[in-house]
Amino acid sequence: MNPADLNGEILLLAYAQGCFPMPDSSGEKIDWYRPDPRAIIPLDGFHVSRSLSKILRRSDFEVRVNTAFTQVMTECGKREETWITDAFIRAYGELHTLGFAHSLEIFRKERCVGGVYGVSLGGAFFAESMFHSEDNMSKVALKALVDRLREKKFSLLECQFLTPHLESLGAIEMSDSEYMKRLAEALSENPDFSN
Repeated sequence: MNPADLNGEILLLAYAQGCFPMPDSSGEKIDWYRPDPRAIIPLDGFHVSRSLSKILRRSDFEVRVNTAFTQVMTECGKREETWITDAFIRAYGELHTLGFAHSLEIFRKERCVGGVYGVSLGGAFFAESMFHSEDNMSKVALKALVDRLREKKFSLLECQFLTPHLESLGAIEMSDSEYMKRLAEALSENPDFSN
């Protein structure tokens, strides 16, 4: 697919079928992925280490929701290798306007120092990326996301691929067939992320 053709409607159809997009290495074409195995973070299994617990107790930061969506996406894209191109920022920005894409931001002294963004559909949340400009603030953002999803009665937090970092926070892998079963159940639910 040409990046210029990526839009909110296509993204929602893809997520509902267990797929997500990434540009190829040239950036001139978008490929679709449905990995097997797939990584999720069980909402009752997020691991809070002693060091993260200490940071959470400091409370010298503020959690905000959907106040800096484009900024969070842009910060997430400031890596040497990134899939977050202008086409992705535009398409996910469209989803954000429609109420399907969300960000959680961590502010300290009125500066956004960490965040996570993703897509909600039914009772599923598809975490796309996170960033931090201060140590551990992406973990704080992910913990805030898990807390919000639990509070709003979501049932699935998908995180694409298992990395050592995500595994240390409680992420697990499952087969594509198990993931698709859980996704179908989540899509039949109707929690509201924003309210």
